[in-house]
Amino acid sequence: MTLVEAGYTARHLSVLEGLEAVRKRPGMYIGSTDSRGLMHCLWEIVDNGVDEALGGHCDRIEVELHADGSIEVRDNGRGIPVDVEPKSGLAGVELVYTKLHAGGKFGGGSYTASGGLHGVGASVVNALSARLDVEVDRDGKVHEISFRRGVPGVFDGPGPSAKFKKKSGLRDGGELPAKVTGTRVRFWADKQIFLPDAEVSLDEIHVRLRQTAFLVPGLTLVVIDSRHEEQVRDEFRFEGGISEFTEFLARDEAVCDVLRLQGVGHFRETVPVLDDQGHMTSTEVQRELSVDVAVRWGKGYESTVRSFVNVIATPKGGTHVTGFERGLVRTINEQLRETRLLKNGDDPVTKEDILEGLTAVVTVRVPEPQFEGQTKEILGTSAATRIVSHVVSRDLKELFDNPPRGYKQQLRAVLEKIVAAAKARIAAREHRENQRRKSALENSALPAKLVDCRNDAVDRSELFIVEGDSALGTAKLARDSEFQALLPIRGKILNVQKASVSDMLKNAECAAIIQVVGAGSGRSFDLDAARYGKVILMADADVDGAHIRCLLLTLFHRYMRPMVEAGRVFAAVPPLHRIELTNPGRGKDKYIYCYSDGELQKVLRDLERRGKRWKDPVQRYKGLGEMDADQLAETTMDPRHRILRRVRIEDAQEAEQIFSLLMGSDVAPRREFIVKSAAEVDRDHIDA
Repeated sequence: MTLVEAGYTARHLSVLEGLEAVRKRPGMYIGSTDSRGLMHCLWEIVDNGVDEALGGHCDRIEVELHADGSIEVRDNGRGIPVDVEPKSGLAGVELVYTKLHAGGKFGGGSYTASGGLHGVGASVVNALSARLDVEVDRDGKVHEISFRRGVPGVFDGPGPSAKFKKKSGLRDGGELPAKVTGTRVRFWADKQIFLPDAEVSLDEIHVRLRQTAFLVPGLTLVVIDSRHEEQVRDEFRFEGGISEFTEFLARDEAVCDVLRLQGVGHFRETVPVLDDQGHMTSTEVQRELSVDVAVRWGKGYESTVRSFVNVIATPKGGTHVTGFERGLVRTINEQLRETRLLKNGDDPVTKEDILEGLTAVVTVRVPEPQFEGQTKEILGTSAATRIVSHVVSRDLKELFDNPPRGYKQQLRAVLEKIVAAAKARIAAREHRENQRRKSALENSALPAKLVDCRNDAVDRSELFIVEGDSALGTAKLARDSEFQALLPIRGKILNVQKASVSDMLKNAECAAIIQVVGAGSGRSFDLDAARYGKVILMADADVDGAHIRCLLLTLFHRYMRPMVEAGRVFAAVPPLHRIELTNPGRGKDKYIYCYSDGELQKVLRDLERRGKRWKDPVQRYKGLGEMDADQLAETTMDPRHRILRRVRIEDAQEAEQIFSLLMGSDVAPRREFIVKSAAEVDRDHIDA
C-alpha cells in the first residue's frame, strides 16, 4: 500500500506560521511550561531593560507582581521604537512583539553588548500570554498596544477575559514631557500553555535582581509584590560591582582580598549584517570582547564560580569559564615553580586544587554572543576561551610579580593553600589505592606465581606479563622490585575471540591475568580499580612471540578495553641481535643491540665503514631466557633505556573488525586475507 493509498497526501502537511510554532512547541523556546518556563518569560522582558542599562540609557527597572496574576516590568530606557519599519509596514513595537527574530540586537547597530540577541524573547512571551499590554513613552507621547495570544488588538476591559477585537497598530495614550522615555510591559501567562501550578518565585526574583544590581553598578532594580493587601517593596542597588558581588557570595574567612582581572581582546567573525537595502549580507566584522573577573580565596573548601555574558547568567559555563580555568591553572603552576613551592619532580597542581576555597565572578561583554539555545545557559563563542585565558594569565602574573602594598603575604598564602590542597588530594588518593590493593589481596587469593612489587602507588607500578618460566627467572633478577611486578604465562593463552565468557574464566592463564589486574572484566570493568599503572606484554622477538602478544591483546581488547583506551597497555621491545665489539674504544659501549635483521645489516655496514671489528658470529636471541639479567634490564625493563610500544585504539569499530578477522571463528575470511596480504608482508615490520 502506498502513502497516497493510505490517505497521506500534501494536504496533510502543516506549516506553522508566525507565533504558531511557539505555542505548538513552547519547550523549544522557554525550556518547559512549569514555573521554570514562566520565570524564563519574566527574565526575557527584564533582560531587555538591562540591555538598555548596559548601553547607558536606563538606570531604573521595576518588576511588579499584581494581584490578578499578571507581571509588569517597567524601565526608563529609550523606549521601543514606535515608527514604522519599512519592510514590514508595522510599527517597531508591534514588529518586535509579533515577529520571531526581530529586534535591535542584530548587526551591532543599536547595542554593543546584550543578552537578548536571538530576537525571539519578547515575541515568545507574547505568544505564550493570554494578554500582553505594552506602553512606550517616546517622542513626547504614550504609545499603547495590546495582544491576545500574540495577535494585536483591543480589549474592552481589564484582564485577559475581557472582550477582544483584532486590530493592528498603536493607540495614542496621551502626551508627556519629551524627555520622559521608557517601556512598560504587563503580561498574563496563558493557562492553556502553562501548567496549573506554574507560578513565579519571589525569592528567585530577589536573587536574580540582586545579582543584576551587582553586575551593573548604578542600576536600581525594584521588586514590588502587590499580590496581598500589604504591598511589599524591595530595592537593590550596588556601586561596588563584581568585587562586592564576590564578597557577598563568599561565606568563609578570607585568605586574600578580592583580586580584579580586567582586559579586552579582539577577534573576527563572519555574521549576517543588515545593509542599506534592508537585506542580510554575510560580512566579516571585528569584535571586541571585554573581560572582568573577580577572584578571592578563602579558608574553606567549597568553590563558587559564577559566570555571566552581558549580565546573562551562564550556570553551565561555556568557553569563557574554560578560558578562566585554563589561565588560572597555567599561571598558578608557573608561580608555584618560580617560588619553589613545587619542585622539579612534583606533579602540577590540578584545577580542583586551585578552585578549593575559591569564590569567583567571571563576566564578559561581547556583541552578539553565541549561546547554545535560547535558554542561554552555555556560552559558545570560541574566541572567548583564548581572550579570557590571556587576560587572566597576564593580570594574575602581574599581581604576583608586582603585588600592591600589603598583597605579597596574601598571595603567598594563596599559593601555600593550593599546595596544601594538592598534598591532601594526593594523600587521599594514595589511601584509597592502599585500601583497594589491600582489599584485592584480602578478598581474592592472587596467583602464587605472581611476583608482586613493593610500591603501592598505582600510577608508578608496572605489571610485566612474561612468556615462560625461563624468562621469569631472568626477569626476577632484572626487574626493579620497588615498582615492577611479574606474572608468567605458559605459552599461548586461550583465543578469547572464539571462546565463550565461561570458557575464558575457566582458563587458568586468562583468569590469572584478570585477577591480578584487579579491576574486573567486561561491562563491570572499573579502570579506577586497576592495581597497576602500566601492563607490559613481554614476549620473545619472533613470530611465536608476536602471536602471544596478539592473543593477550585480544583478551585486553575484549574484556579489559578501558585499559587499552586509557593508553595503559604496552608491548615491550626486546632486541633480536647483540653485536660484541672487539675494539669499542675508550668510554664506548661494548655491546650494540639490534631489533630487526634489517637494522643489523645496516649497523654492520656502518661498523665496517668505520673500521670497527666485532666477534663472529653475531649473537641472535632465540628468546628472552637467553639474556642475562643485566642485558634484559638494560634493553627491555629499565625505564631509562627500554623501548615500549603503547597500544592504542584509533578506530574502535575498525579494531573490532580486525580482531574478528584475525582471531574469530570464521576461517574463510582469514584465509582470504592471508593469501591476499602474504606478498605484502615485510618481516622487519611484524608487530611494529
